[in-house]
Amino acid sequence: MITKLPVRVLLALVSLLWAFSAAQAAAPMTTIAQMTADWQRAKEYTKEYLDVMPEDGVNYKPTPEIRSFAEQMLHLTAANYNFGALASGKPNPMQGKKLEEMSELKTKAALTKAVMDSYDFMIDAVKGMTEAQLAESVKMGPREMTKEVVLAKAFEHQTHHRGQCTIYIRMKGVKPPNEKLF
Repeated sequence: MITKLPVRVLLALVSLLWAFSAAQAAAPMTTIAQMTADWQRAKEYTKEYLDVMPEDGVNYKPTPEIRSFAEQMLHLTAANYNFGALASGKPNPMQGKKLEEMSELKTKAALTKAVMDSYDFMIDAVKGMTEAQLAESVKMGPREMTKEVVLAKAFEHQTHHRGQCTIYIRMKGVKPPNEKLF
C-alpha cells in the first residue's frame, strides 16, 4: 500500500534531490585534474600565439638586447621541461640542450613543434602524479618547496613569457589572441 505524502514533504524531497545533484555537478575537480585542464588550456592559448605570429616575426626582436619571439618561446619551452621533470621525477628529454640557441628551432614550424612538445611533456608529467606526490618537497636551487608549488611556479613562468610575446605580435601589426582564462 502506498501512502500519500503531503505536498510539502514531496517538495522537500525534490528540493533535496536537486540540491544533491547540483552539489555533485559543482564538486571541485581534484588538483591533478584542475592542473591538467589548466595546462591543456595554456597549451592551446600558446598555440594561438604561435599561429598568429607571421613567419617573418618568429625571429623578431623589439630591441637588440632582448630575446626574439622564438627565444621567448624556447625559454618557456626549456622551463616547461625543467619544472615538469623536477616535479614529476621524469627524465628531462632536453637536459643539457640550450634551446634558445638552436637555430634549427627558429622556423615557425619547428618552433611550434618544440613548444607544443614541451606542453605535452608537462601535461603528461602532471597527469602521472598523485595528489600525495604534490605535497612532497623538492629542492629548486637553494629553495625547498612542494611539487605543487613547483608546478604553480612553472605555470606562472609560461604565462609571463607568453604575455611578453603579446607586444612582439602587436609590433608586427597583428592582433594577439584574446585572453583564455577558462
